[in-house]
Amino acid sequence: MSDCDVLVVDDQAGVRYLLYEVFREIGYKVSVASSGQEALDRFKELRPRVVLLDVKMPGMGGLEVLDLLRKMSGEVRAVIMTAYGEMDMVQKAKEKGIEYFIVKPFDIEDVRSIVCRLVEGAKVECEE
Repeated sequence: MSDCDVLVVDDQAGVRYLLYEVFREIGYKVSVASSGQEALDRFKELRPRVVLLDVKMPGMGGLEVLDLLRKMSGEVRAVIMTAYGEMDMVQKAKEKGIEYFIVKPFDIEDVRSIVCRLVEGAKVECEE
């Protein structure tokens, strides 16, 4: 069973804080990470149901983090966050099987809808 519903990974403190508050307000257990390595450590410790992952971060980028997360756990429900205009990254993420993308600046209701769908789907699978 997961100890965390959502792991938010972004090098921008404002984005982490906003998403943390949004998901905490609706009752989810939320953790945050500001780097790729921190994301790997948190994932190993908490086994979140969904990972919100920024593509462009200093050091280890989001797609590299995704590859490493999948080595830890075959099934990783990830939502990629990318800045407007980084469509090459979106294409690379699609090639890695990512279905959900959030383009910054994002509509918080869109983010909430996507993540809730994924978290609730994960809960159903956990309960079966």
